[in-house]
Amino acid sequence: MFAIGYDIGSSSVKAGIVDLQSGTTVKVVQSPTQEMEIISSKPEWAEQLPETWWHHVCQATKSLLKQTNISPSKIKSIGISYQMHGLVMVDKDMQSIRPAIIWCDSRAVTTGKKAFHKIGHSKCLRHLLNSPGNFTVSKLAWVKQHEPEKFKRLNKLMLPGDYIAMRLTGEITTTIQGMSEGIFWDFKSNDVAEFVLDAFGIEKFSVPPVQEAISMHGVVNPKAAEETGLLAGTPVTYRAGDQPNNAMSLNVLNPGEVAATGGTSGVVFGVVDQFIYDQNMRVNSFAHVNHQSDDPRIGILLCINGTGSAYRFIRQLLNQNQSSYHDLEEMACRIPIGSIGLRAYPFGNGAERMLLNQNPGARFENVHFNIHEQAHFYRSVLEGIAYSFMYGIRIMKKLGLKVTLMKSGNDNLFQSQIFSQTLSNLIDGEIQLIETTGAIGAAKASAVEIGHYSSIEEAMSNQKIIQRYTPDETQQQNLDFYHKWVQHLNM
Repeated sequence: MFAIGYDIGSSSVKAGIVDLQSGTTVKVVQSPTQEMEIISSKPEWAEQLPETWWHHVCQATKSLLKQTNISPSKIKSIGISYQMHGLVMVDKDMQSIRPAIIWCDSRAVTTGKKAFHKIGHSKCLRHLLNSPGNFTVSKLAWVKQHEPEKFKRLNKLMLPGDYIAMRLTGEITTTIQGMSEGIFWDFKSNDVAEFVLDAFGIEKFSVPPVQEAISMHGVVNPKAAEETGLLAGTPVTYRAGDQPNNAMSLNVLNPGEVAATGGTSGVVFGVVDQFIYDQNMRVNSFAHVNHQSDDPRIGILLCINGTGSAYRFIRQLLNQNQSSYHDLEEMACRIPIGSIGLRAYPFGNGAERMLLNQNPGARFENVHFNIHEQAHFYRSVLEGIAYSFMYGIRIMKKLGLKVTLMKSGNDNLFQSQIFSQTLSNLIDGEIQLIETTGAIGAAKASAVEIGHYSSIEEAMSNQKIIQRYTPDETQQQNLDFYHKWVQHLNM
């Protein structure tokens, strides 16, 4: 018995197969091997074609089945993880109306601010745990205002994972978690927030039927079976946004547990059992995958737009990608902590929520031509990213979240010893790197609904710790340089 999980990112689609008998990963593949195109026809815009995601789901699935030589009949369940906060619009024929507006698109910031004032700050925070902000509902309202002919064709609004589930099953549904991240969910009434729809002039019929993250989302239909190589009738039983899914994959499910990732963006996701929110909306609160109205599990999410993208940018700019990240790490390790005064601010990828939706841009400060070389820039960027994490974590701590143990997958910035050790020193806690991925977590979660596991906790147990970081003798140096970094932030 096997399960397949998909991770629909903005860079690529990952697909993984899990052996349900042993709980081990069989294979993970990626499509495409290079990053998918992000369409940026105007500054701060970011779009992708939903059909491109589906194409790579099909390619990844065929590759996975071929490389493992596993019969499609042995795949017993399918799970989907996806990039959060995106907007997909489909017409009555289930055809996309326009490119998807994805998570890093900033066009709807003003739209969300106006709605926040119109609805009322207190009502939004008490019922939604958030402002409409730049989330899915505000993106849809932007389309309504600026592309009315396209809006008129709208039959159903969806998150990216809803779209992939639709392509697999031919059914259009969404989840409580998806509605929460899109700012459509009223936690007081435990239902779709009709007052938000009314404020934006959105008809309720455009919201798909809502169900739990772990539930029967449909079965693979004949057309999807032909396109992917899967067996028609295979159940799709799990769906969640990438950050809640990442936390679940790391077995971060209960109050006080914290997950983090450092991919294109940087994210810290801490779990609480209360309806907590930040009055200033610097961090956001969403329903976790195991949330229940009578037993809340809320994920407080810190998102920093420019982390891995900042490191990738400096590698391209100074090195033309000639050296691997491992080589860059070796060069940076020869530079002392603090990069001899060179400070990096990695805020070059759109409006930053933790900076009150300001967009200060990225910059280097205190550059000395006769001192600083390539390696200083590499180290300063890694340190600057760690400092930006800590800046946001301090906000989360003020809300009552304890951050003494942080878990991360072993496939992103946390592989950097400089970054992970710096962050461990700053949070004064342990960082564990776990051998798992979002696709594998989604695959295991899908097996709960079919009865192979009795709970998510059981599905995510027995994880392998690859690396641990704990505070060391350089802690005070890191803290001193962090405070200087904050003093010069100057938003």
